Amino acid sequence: TVIRAAVLIQKWYRFTMARLEMRRRYSLSIFQSIEYADEQDQLQLSNFFTFMLEHCTHPDSVSQIFTSPSAPQVVDEDLSLKEFEKKIDVPDSYYGPRLSFPLTVEDANALLHAFRNEQLLHARYVLQLLSETRRVLKEMPNITHLSTSYSKEITVCGDLHGNLDDLLLIFYKNGLPSEQNRYVFNGDFVDRGKNSMEILIILFAFLLIYPNDLHLNRGNHEDYIMNLRYGFTKEVSKKYKDHWKQILSLLRDVFSWLPLATIIDSKVLILHGGISDTTDLDFLNALERNKVRDHIQVRVILSSFKNFVILDILWSDPRSQNGCTPNKCRGGGCYFGPDVTAKLFERYNLKMLIRSHEFKPEGYEISHDGKVITIFSASNYYEEGSNRGAYIKLNPELTPRFVQYQVSKFTRRQKLRERVGTIESSALKSLREKIYAHRSELISAFAQYDVNGTGRISVNDWAAAMESVLQLELPWRMLRSQLAQMNPDGEVDFMSCFYDLKMGQPIKEAQPALAETLCRYRKDLEIIFNIIDKDHSGLISLEEFSQTWRLFTSHLGIEIQDDSIDKLVLSIDYNKDGHIDFNEFLEAFHVVHRLEKKA
Repeated sequence: TVIRAAVLIQKWYRFTMARLEMRRRYSLSIFQSIEYADEQDQLQLSNFFTFMLEHCTHPDSVSQIFTSPSAPQVVDEDLSLKEFEKKIDVPDSYYGPRLSFPLTVEDANALLHAFRNEQLLHARYVLQLLSETRRVLKEMPNITHLSTSYSKEITVCGDLHGNLDDLLLIFYKNGLPSEQNRYVFNGDFVDRGKNSMEILIILFAFLLIYPNDLHLNRGNHEDYIMNLRYGFTKEVSKKYKDHWKQILSLLRDVFSWLPLATIIDSKVLILHGGISDTTDLDFLNALERNKVRDHIQVRVILSSFKNFVILDILWSDPRSQNGCTPNKCRGGGCYFGPDVTAKLFERYNLKMLIRSHEFKPEGYEISHDGKVITIFSASNYYEEGSNRGAYIKLNPELTPRFVQYQVSKFTRRQKLRERVGTIESSALKSLREKIYAHRSELISAFAQYDVNGTGRISVNDWAAAMESVLQLELPWRMLRSQLAQMNPDGEVDFMSCFYDLKMGQPIKEAQPALAETLCRYRKDLEIIFNIIDKDHSGLISLEEFSQTWRLFTSHLGIEIQDDSIDKLVLSIDYNKDGHIDFNEFLEAFHVVHRLEKKA
């Protein structure tokens, strides 16, 4: 009896753990699918700018988007550190770090201490730091060559995405950068997390102190347009209200000077995204990297071979199948197979490719028979407890050793079931918002299967309709119980997908179809309007709004009556001065959850 009971308990435990793991995996699949769909939207946006150039009545003003508009003019390179001191006063009431150049290790320690205590570095020191960083980066080659003979090991870190706690934990576990403790940080320092600025300041400070021992590669998020979509621009504008334009302008230039790759002992290639069948390292080392500032600029203004080389190394992902095909999931770069890796290795006598760019639940992944390693250093990337971060230690034999970690503020106090429940709840919330933004298309797709107009269809038909519209490659049959109700006959009430969702702060002048379109493309429109808003006032003219909207809907093939948007725009020009606050306008078109408790 005791043995039988033990076996039953063991079976129950294994079954429970298997179900929890299944829930965790499909939750992470939801997050990643939505992330990649959002990156496809970014590609759609770059295509729209090309369309604008071709169809705008004032094309000259549109072409200036990539040289002047919303991105302020680049801070004068002749501005010395002393001139920043003259122009920007640091009040006596400021209790944060006071930097003097050249920086010392004590300055870096002061920054670490300040940021642990959630202090801000004063704007004058930020601008001085960025100016000095640009000066140092301009002297660096496109591809940095390192040797393990100068130190016992080299540490390689992947995406941090604004998660300061991860960087602090890496330094705690692995030690601060020094001549004996060398680092390579492989791009995507910013966006998504709330402390991108602090991460940049710390990395740039150590770069200035140890320019031969801390190395930075550019990622696809070190990009002005990406920063508009994924949060870094807003972070800087909130933290530095008086000088954010100067800071972002200087950062745009700094990003353009970041090296593109690192090679260790002539055997290990480190770059952010990946490679393609046209990757040419000699060509990559020779091009003028600072001429390509933003990935949308690459597509719109420049279409030469060299710029697609840059897109490939910043955006590509490995796959198990041979060949090289366009990366349709992300909308940029390519998928490269083991044969592409082998060909490049043979050509340049390489042994290993270390890349980042891609979320991994355990913080790293090995592919292509051990030749390609993905390293991802942002733990809790999608949600608290969603994943580990990791970094690589490379010894002189170039044998990789992986160190995993996870910043734990709350999850240690939670049971496994609670942690998985939190991740699942957040993932489903994001998915429901995606579903609501495609409401009309989904209803039309459901209707094709509902020939009798009952409002009910089979689970298979429901799953097929969901995938045909959303194209997220998710296990819809498994997710059905979380997204839609089923009647006793086993049919899905497809309208129940939308029961718990509604449009936030509805504007009565907005027709349902128009409101849904604005909700769906809210992020894109926000980026476009921020670019058009040359003086950063948050206001654009009614004419600019209407013309941009008509071009946008024409480009996407959306049928919306012109008079409906005209009426809507006029209704929100509250003071009748011919301008609208577009951020306030777009905020009205977001999805809220009916059952969500108000804070």
